Amino acid sequence: MSSAFFIPTVNFMGAGCLTDAVNAVQSHGFKKTLIVTDKVIKQIGMVKQLTDLLTERDIVSVVFDGTQPNPTTGNVVAGLALLKENNCDSVISLGGGSPHDCAKGIALVAANGGKIADYEGVDQSAKPQLPLISINTTAGTASEMTRFCIITDESRHIKMAIVDKNTTPLISVNDPELMLAKPASLTAATGMDALTHAIEAYVSIAATPITDAVAIKAIELIQAHLRTAVSDGQNIEAREQMAYAQFMAGMAFNNASLGYVHAMAHQLGGFYDLPHGVCNAVLLPHVQRYNAQVCPERLRDVAKAMGVDVAELTAEEGANAALEAIQVLSKDVGIPAGLKDLNVEAKDISILADNALKDACGFTNPKQASHEEISAIFAAAM
Repeated sequence: MSSAFFIPTVNFMGAGCLTDAVNAVQSHGFKKTLIVTDKVIKQIGMVKQLTDLLTERDIVSVVFDGTQPNPTTGNVVAGLALLKENNCDSVISLGGGSPHDCAKGIALVAANGGKIADYEGVDQSAKPQLPLISINTTAGTASEMTRFCIITDESRHIKMAIVDKNTTPLISVNDPELMLAKPASLTAATGMDALTHAIEAYVSIAATPITDAVAIKAIELIQAHLRTAVSDGQNIEAREQMAYAQFMAGMAFNNASLGYVHAMAHQLGGFYDLPHGVCNAVLLPHVQRYNAQVCPERLRDVAKAMGVDVAELTAEEGANAALEAIQVLSKDVGIPAGLKDLNVEAKDISILADNALKDACGFTNPKQASHEEISAIFAAAM
């Protein structure tokens, strides 16, 4: 079976690599760039750090800091207007998954026209987006290096999954120095997001030996370093290892895709405006319990990567051990126990299940579910 492998052309990794990345931006000859970020990143001084580096290299920058935590169609429209008004030749996203996704939406529509909703689904665009350089400040979403773009449609109250090779950034940047001192809750949520990416890619029906290798290594690194990154936000070693982990998890799901955890979490985010990583973390063991019906061997591998001695365990026992290890890690880093803690209401489960079944991320889940089964998973996660 043929497959394609998607990844940015250049990926800068490690402490201090931001300077190397800006040098690369200069080498491409860009003259005026739109920086897409959020107000918090601007307030803590990271935008000025970047604009100073760009100015030193004679690159003019225009800042759009209107990205919301779950970026919306309106955010894309506003950012696109600023880009066009200033005739920018490139886009730089600075932050976590929200600025990256918003920037992808802006860059894709800038090159292809229309509106971002036109590109919902898989490979709906005709042309590559405007050149995008994505600078990461969290270790979780891997949006800085993937072809996935998630935008909330405000009119329908759903998250649109745009999976398009043309949204792959030109350059990704993971400098752990930009990830220091982030709040423990954010570190936990993004870290569990990365774990979800790795596990869903590993059990995906589109998995390959390449995606398997990076998924398992990502799980091992998250198990080893997430607790430290959460408890000691200034630990540069833990931050750097988590940056590698989330990047490898991104390599995995960018090519093997995802499953029902994401398909369901997108609905919670779109309907209630909840944090994506937290929704993933709560749903992860419940969806994998459903998947264990068809891929217990794969989940046994996940348990081993999470430090469980599986030598004497059957596939089914190993799968159960994986679920327990996921829940222990989630509890250790302070993730809420269930969806009720996030104020999700049981009366909404039917419509959430309806929309989850339409989400492109669910198409590669190892077992396809009925509406009743998705509803039951939501109920179990309450």
